[in-house]
Amino acid sequence: MSQQTDEVSAEIVEQLFSARANAYVPYSAHPVASVMVTPDGQQFAGTNVEVAHYKGLCAEASAISAMITAGQRQLATVYVMGPGDHLCTPCGDCRQRIREFATPETQIKVLSGSGKLMKTYSMEALLPDGFGPEQLPPR
Repeated sequence: MSQQTDEVSAEIVEQLFSARANAYVPYSAHPVASVMVTPDGQQFAGTNVEVAHYKGLCAEASAISAMITAGQRQLATVYVMGPGDHLCTPCGDCRQRIREFATPETQIKVLSGSGKLMKTYSMEALLPDGFGPEQLPPR
């Protein structure tokens, strides 16, 4: 985990603001947005969706689903923005989802609710000793 001073592009920040504005969060009132960027530069935005039985879909899972639907399978950069100026990192379940498509070079960038870059993580820092496909027996 490291403090960052570099800027995030205005395009990414705008996508995050737009996705977060569309969050469906009637129970938690905690809108989150995520943008997944593939190595070839394609971008996939997602937001959280809550339902009455409290099993919702996180923003990161939403963005990964869009990425997979488009035929992509690898993450270069992950952006996450919560509603306030506190750190809003991916939940444990999303850390595992990100791990599935990350490489050691994948960066996870967490922005404040106002669009300021707060921290950048490597996958190893975000999910130390994470379990991935390489730990499964060959099929």
